[in-house]
Amino acid sequence: MVENFRWGVIGPGRIARQFAVDMKVVEGADVYAVASLSGAEKFVHDFEVPVAYDSYEALVQDPKVDGIYIATPHSFHFENAQLCLQAGKAVLCEKPLTVNARQAQSLVKLANENQVFLMEALWTRYLPLYTEVRKLLDEEVIGEIVAMQSTFCFKSIKDKNQRWLNPELAGGTLLDLGIYPISVSQWVMGDNPVEIQSQAALGSTGVDIVLAANLKYASGAISQFTTSFIHKARNDFAIYGTKGNIILDEPFWGGKKGAVTAGARHLHLDRPFRSYGFEYEIEEAVRCIREGRLESPSMTHADSLANLQLMDTIREQVGVEYPFE
Repeated sequence: MVENFRWGVIGPGRIARQFAVDMKVVEGADVYAVASLSGAEKFVHDFEVPVAYDSYEALVQDPKVDGIYIATPHSFHFENAQLCLQAGKAVLCEKPLTVNARQAQSLVKLANENQVFLMEALWTRYLPLYTEVRKLLDEEVIGEIVAMQSTFCFKSIKDKNQRWLNPELAGGTLLDLGIYPISVSQWVMGDNPVEIQSQAALGSTGVDIVLAANLKYASGAISQFTTSFIHKARNDFAIYGTKGNIILDEPFWGGKKGAVTAGARHLHLDRPFRSYGFEYEIEEAVRCIREGRLESPSMTHADSLANLQLMDTIREQVGVEYPFE
């Protein structure tokens, strides 16, 4: 009998709570331990976690931990993942994997040298809706891709001390929100853009509070997206082809529903989750680790690096640089 896969969690905040909830529908895995620098009593109580540590170093040294989920703010991802990989622990790290491509390259190098699994937790790619969309794209139901349009915009609290607006914590819409339209665009095209044009409005703290970008691919297809902290938008993702279109309903990054129009064909897509959506990326990570893989074929190291290189370029174009870079 195969023992349950034992997860350790670094950073028991809001995202980690969703991870723990969704773990309940994943067979053969559970949350075994948690580490927090400021206390994790409620997380331990709510999810009946057997072991709690007050240091990350203690967690990564626990021989019973099979893999570690990192759910700290993304400005800490690099140092947290580095600690885990150096200890030989498999890593599932929340998006974005790091703040910039240079940091990600360092982690990938370390993972390969130590022969340890590393995966960016971009849950969108593993959702049932996207599995269906991938099939439709591969079958060329809507023909050759011509354009994509998407938004991820909402009103946030205008507090300069808020993490989203804090440059010391790598704030701004791009890394928090833009990672989704970028990742989906890259996933649709299976390629990197050959041209990038972007503009942004910067807030008083120097980070982007509204951002728009055009990504042009070698085929001529263009993906346009907008992210914002100061207004609400449709927050869907449209894929236009020469024979029709696919519209992924709001919120496209956690999508369950969509619609396909191709000539006289109209298809409604409805792919509900078993829980809240993280269960699919958890299952993928466990499967890959148990198979001895160093990366997921659905979210490769190259995918993560390409996304971050793209975001590095956009930040350079709009003039956003973090103090610690």
